[in-house]
Amino acid sequence: MAHPGSNAVGVDNTFRRKWNKEEYLEKAREREEQEDEEGRLKNKGKAPPVQRKPLKHRDFEVDLSSRLGKTQVVTPIAPLSQQAGFFCDVCECVVKDSANYLDHINGKKHQRVLGMSMRVERASLQQVQERFESLKKRKTPGSFTEQDLDERIQKQQQEEEERKRLRRERKKEKKLTLTAEDIGEKCEKRLRCPSRKPSPKSSLSFRLLLALRRRT
Repeated sequence: MAHPGSNAVGVDNTFRRKWNKEEYLEKAREREEQEDEEGRLKNKGKAPPVQRKPLKHRDFEVDLSSRLGKTQVVTPIAPLSQQAGFFCDVCECVVKDSANYLDHINGKKHQRVLGMSMRVERASLQQVQERFESLKKRKTPGSFTEQDLDERIQKQQQEEEERKRLRRERKKEKKLTLTAEDIGEKCEKRLRCPSRKPSPKSSLSFRLLLALRRRT
């Protein structure tokens, strides 16, 4: 250790660690080459990516209501297709309710088993034009005019008036039926109580009923 005031040259007294830059640059190059070599070996061992088909429209109707309201005996040893719930024969699994079953058949796992991706095929200009032409052919011949609209409105008004007329007739019939029943009840009460003097309004009906009773 140099004494204070001495003119010693070439003595490192900073106590800091020195790094050999060239040595560590060489180590970094070797590590990069090794990583590149490992990456190439991994890529060689991998299979080529699978090209899946785009999504397509379902060509069958999903059955969700055929077993609705029916009773089924479920046993632990029964096959999956006979278990309680909805069975997917593609994935060979059972889903407990209809909502989860729809989520399953529309999900990524089910579509992957079918060989399809979750992407939709982009329609070309020719396909769009063909679609428009097919929709035009579906339309009925002839155009809708104002006269057709007036006829439909008039027909609806006539149907509404007919419904109102039938409703009024039913109310009248119901009222007449109730009136006849009331008269019959009053007459029966008068026969049961002969000492009671009939009112002027029911005297005629009472006499008619009494005459019919005497004839029979």
